[in-house]
Amino acid sequence: MTPLPLVRPQDAAQSYQRAEEGFPPAPSASDFGSFLDEALQGAVATAHAAEQKAGDAVTHGGDLTEVVMAVSKAELALQTATTLRDRMVQAYQEIMRMPI
Repeated sequence: MTPLPLVRPQDAAQSYQRAEEGFPPAPSASDFGSFLDEALQGAVATAHAAEQKAGDAVTHGGDLTEVVMAVSKAELALQTATTLRDRMVQAYQEIMRMPI
């Protein structure tokens, strides 16, 4: 069996720091509300874009592929928002069930 190579703590810390640089910073607790607000605004904007594409297709004979793509994006955004809402309600209920 081949022995595992020794890793110096400095090398491990540098590797961890390099790996961490590729990820966006985690939002703080105060940013969570603004994150949710931005996510919901994005979902609403996606729905409005889908409505606009569908209206353009009906009145001006737009591209059906663009309409289907826009509606699919809006549907995915709505499903994501619904899932987030359900998870948040579930987390709130769990917290409320905790003994004090």
